[in-house]
Amino acid sequence: MVKSPRILAVGGAHIDRRGQVSGAYVPAASNPGTMREDVGGGVFNALRSLVRRGVSASLLSLRGGDAAADTVSRAIAEAGIADLSAVFLDRTTPSYTALIDRDGELIVGFADMALYDLAFPKQIRRSKVREVIAAADAILCDANLPSAALERLVLLAAGKPVFAIAISPAKIVRLKSVLGRLAVVFMNQREAVALAGLDGTASRQDIVDGLKRAGLSSAVVTAGGGPVLGFDQDGTFAVMPPAPRKVTDVTGAGDALAGATVAALLRGTPLRGALREGVAAATLAIESADAVPDFTAATFSEALALVPDAQEVA
Repeated sequence: MVKSPRILAVGGAHIDRRGQVSGAYVPAASNPGTMREDVGGGVFNALRSLVRRGVSASLLSLRGGDAAADTVSRAIAEAGIADLSAVFLDRTTPSYTALIDRDGELIVGFADMALYDLAFPKQIRRSKVREVIAAADAILCDANLPSAALERLVLLAAGKPVFAIAISPAKIVRLKSVLGRLAVVFMNQREAVALAGLDGTASRQDIVDGLKRAGLSSAVVTAGGGPVLGFDQDGTFAVMPPAPRKVTDVTGAGDALAGATVAALLRGTPLRGALREGVAAATLAIESADAVPDFTAATFSEALALVPDAQEVA
């Protein structure tokens, strides 16, 4: 593996709004709470973890010509990420609004991301994109890209490892046509069930078998506070996340896990060990008020020490 890996991320970098209910959530009623706004997006959240773990990162995303675009641009620069994004002055910057309960669990998410569907297929065909893909050691994408853009991106990667983040049960199916050419796909259990064509009663083994039938050779499946499931050519295993000291917000924890895991994989760490690092980053994200925490090497080491070794799953 390369000593100083360079990764190109293609996908979501947009406004994230998170409204948290103060008391017990009451459906179809006015619920008191608080609303916060920052910059998020699947690959952007993951890149912040990657950069903190020593990876050089570039980001290709899309944004509009509004004030929100300036906010996104500043956040990318502050994270130490090279910004290759395209700006459409006559469009609105994509956004994601999540409503969460008082325990930090998602009630509903609302994605206003028409620009991604409209413009990503054409952007992937630009000559400059071919150049930056050629210069990267690996590619990270998310299912905010429509299927046509994902297919073109994987084709241009020409043998480089391509990692993918599922985003949602509705969007993960966009990955179907490229599953056999992806290095690792990161998803939660609901997304895995949707991709494998199963129902909510599926066992862990059913999910693994279904994902393999769909064409995946390696994947990571999270399950809230339950064991994180992984599989590759060496078998199936699980890592049990340590109990967080507090649960502030679970939003972005899966992206943080993906970023830190990919960073370790690019250093040559096998998936079992790399996933431990991902779980440590996810734990720090859950404990933080930010989507991806500003962790240091010391706090990351402390979190990693609490993550148990992977256990084989029969």
